[in-house]
This record gives sequence, structure tokens and C-alpha cells, in this order.
Amino acid sequence: ALPEGVTSELECVTNSTLAAIIKQLGSLSRHAEDIFGELFNEANSFYMRMNSLQERVDLLVIKVTQLDSTVEEVSLQDINMRKAFKSSTVQNQQVVSRNSIPNPVMERYQRCDKPPPLNILTPYRDDKKDGLKFYTDPSYFFNLWKEKMLQATEDKRKEKRRQKEQRLVEDSTREVKKVRKARNRRLEWNMMAYDKEFRPDNRFSPSPYHMASSEGSLSPDNRQVLPTISYASDAADHSYPASPNHPAQLLAPASHLAPAEHKEGVLVAAPTQ
Repeated sequence: ALPEGVTSELECVTNSTLAAIIKQLGSLSRHAEDIFGELFNEANSFYMRMNSLQERVDLLVIKVTQLDSTVEEVSLQDINMRKAFKSSTVQNQQVVSRNSIPNPVMERYQRCDKPPPLNILTPYRDDKKDGLKFYTDPSYFFNLWKEKMLQATEDKRKEKRRQKEQRLVEDSTREVKKVRKARNRRLEWNMMAYDKEFRPDNRFSPSPYHMASSEGSLSPDNRQVLPTISYASDAADHSYPASPNHPAQLLAPASHLAPAEHKEGVLVAAPTQ
């Protein structure tokens, strides 16, 4: 609808249309200024880096052209002692901060309505919480991220504790295996030099009815040939009386008690010292 007092309707519509076009051109120019302003800053930064690189290249060209490889010798140690080039380019940080917000977004943010003054009700709350945070809380997302990180850390700690307790239970129920004792050849040969009745590890008491001759293996180094006697004629002198559990047995006489004329060569065990 046209305002009252307008005599020419066509002139009013034309002026309104031109004003809207000028307003749109101004908005477009402001938006273009923001775009080209950022492009200018990026190009300026790139130009400064190119100048710094060109200066380093020029210095390097001078050193290379003046270096005579036939006269001057550069050791490998001198090359390694030089510090490597390190770029001083500053990485972008806080890309979502207030200072990094584009101008159109900042203008829209400034035109937004302010939140209601709910903070004036904070003194009347029993839980002492900020009343405005129930309407808007800028730190909500940070607190949410912090809670998730703390929960993940707590879960990892509980998992490690559970695995540790499980290992302790498995270790307590694990069968204890007996470790085989290392063999001692020297001790074995020394034990084999004794008769079974006289070995220190014999669990049974020696029986007078066992034969005096050794039944075990003898060490080849401890064997010696000793004379003995044919005691067939003296069987009655060295025999034991017969019993229900033990029939009549003959005990071999000691070789040192035999007469010299009845001695024959046999193998007996000689204990080692």
C-alpha cells in the first residue's frame, strides 16, 4: 500500500525499488570487502614468506659460487653441526573463538536479542546455581566433553584393575609344577660306587639276608680286581637258619678272609674318597 499524500504512484514505486537495489549493492560490497580483505591478508602472508625464502636462496647462491672445491674442503662433521632450518610459521589456533568469527556472523550476533535477566533470581535459589545457566550456558559443551573424558579414564582404570584381579585369581589356581632337579654326574658316580645297602639315599634299612655283593652299576674308574675264595665248602659256616619267611640262604664271605690258595679274580666296588 502506498503512503498517504503520494501524488505519483509510479514515482514512489521507482524510488523504493532503487533504494532496495542500493541497499543490496551496499550489502554485496560489504560482503565482497570481507572476502577480498581475507584474500589480501593471505596474499600478504604468502608474499612475506616468499621474500624470506628469496633472501635465503640469494645468500646460498653467493656461498655456492664463491666455494672452490679444489681449495676448500668441507668436512662432514661441519655439515652435521649446522642447525637445520626450522619454519617460523605460526599455526592457526582458536579458530572458533570470538576474534575469529567473520564480520557478517558477528553483526548477526550483535543484533540478536539478549537473554532474559534470570541471574537476578540466583540469590533466591537453594542450590546456589546460576539461574541464567538454565536458559543459556556457554560452558555446557566443554563440561560435557570433560565428563566424557573423565568417564573414559575411569573406565580404563577399572578395566586395568579387573584384569589385574583376574591375573591374581589365575595365578592362585594355577598348578604348581615341580622343577626337575639338575643332574650331578659326579654325585651319581659316587653314589654308584656304594652298595645299595650303604647308599645315603637308601630309604630302607639294610637287611642281613641281602647278598653282600653289589647289585648296582659300578663306575669303570672305581672297579678293581680283588681275589676271592670258592666258599662251597664253608657254606654251612655262613648259612642262616631256615624260617617260614626266609629259607636257608648263604652269605658270601668277605674276600679278605679267604685263604690265599683259593683266591680268584672278581670285581668289587671301592668307595671313592
